[in-house]
Amino acid sequence: MKHTDSLISRGMIAVMIAQFISALADNALLFAAIALLKADMAPSWQIPLLQEFFVIAYIILAPFVGPFADSLPKGRVMLIANTMKFLGAASMLAGLHPLLAYGMVGLGAAAYSPAKYGILAEMVSSDKLVKANSLMEGSTIIAILLGAVLGGLLADNWLDAALYIVAGCYLLAAAANLLIPRLAPSHPVETFVPMVLIKDFLQATRKLMSNSDARFSIICSSIFWGAGSTLRFLLVAWVPIALNITDLSTPANLSGAVAIGVAIGAIAAARYVTLHTINLALPAGVLIGLLIVGFAFSSNLYMAAIWLILIGCCGGFYVVPLNALLQERGHHSVGAGHAIAIQNLFENFCMLIMMGFYILLSRQQMPVVPATVAIGLLVFLSIGLLAWLRLRSVRII
Repeated sequence: MKHTDSLISRGMIAVMIAQFISALADNALLFAAIALLKADMAPSWQIPLLQEFFVIAYIILAPFVGPFADSLPKGRVMLIANTMKFLGAASMLAGLHPLLAYGMVGLGAAAYSPAKYGILAEMVSSDKLVKANSLMEGSTIIAILLGAVLGGLLADNWLDAALYIVAGCYLLAAAANLLIPRLAPSHPVETFVPMVLIKDFLQATRKLMSNSDARFSIICSSIFWGAGSTLRFLLVAWVPIALNITDLSTPANLSGAVAIGVAIGAIAAARYVTLHTINLALPAGVLIGLLIVGFAFSSNLYMAAIWLILIGCCGGFYVVPLNALLQERGHHSVGAGHAIAIQNLFENFCMLIMMGFYILLSRQQMPVVPATVAIGLLVFLSIGLLAWLRLRSVRII
């Protein structure tokens, strides 16, 4: 496909609008699902279990969603995925257990992700890819902020209205998908036989992971998103203990503070980092873990918000260039859709492990502050080690 000379085109605007509305609904629905579990007097450990039900689809469907995204016009893939998300929200509204309904939304999200990121490499040239990712992340972060705030507010006051609004947002996102140009499939596959696709996925994974840049991007971003996902649920438990506030709006607003920071970091990354200067993002990644440790000991709302904004700033500056690096390497090797599906497998497997660890701590009734410190130290040591290994390899070369 011929890339557009402009970063802003009709197709890009349609992609951004669809992504914004869909991401807003995803984040509002999470807090509505948490409110439903609390209303049903579910055990506290079931709240982080929501994320487990959501991400399991990414892991199970990993061999299939990449070829699916690369074999069809990606705008149509996004349309199908948003329709699946709508069915999940509607099922929750109809009375299906929140864990199962949120798992249905996860099915749609698993199919959506390779398409929404893979389409960027098809619509813009590689020199604009970091900026395109920054636009995508910026619109997503604003949606996360508004979705979290709206979801927390509605969940505290009008739970049914929250579910109706979320379902309506998914329909609006699907309508916006219809405005995306029908781009030619980038890497069509010849068959959708499951065993053939699994074999193809394993071959693509080996090929992608043999590239040092792609491997570095996948592993580092997996640690970041695993920690970010866990931190979001830690907030729900942390706020009542540290701040003595029991509503859902406060943890929702604090997760929005992280979103504000990520937006700032994404803008800075677009300004200062290119694919050729990717190592400039590494110090920000290392700082994330230390900032999480500092946040754990916050004692008032405003200081907590400042810590979380700083965590988000470092996260945005760190992860946006990594995503662009993976898309560029993946687009020229296994296809951007395949690359993002492989990334999703690793990221969500990391989320599954870290959330599982947190659920185990929760069931053992470990205090939330030490649990938060443990997550922060794990992130610091993991990203620090990976950054040191990368810089060391550069010096050797």
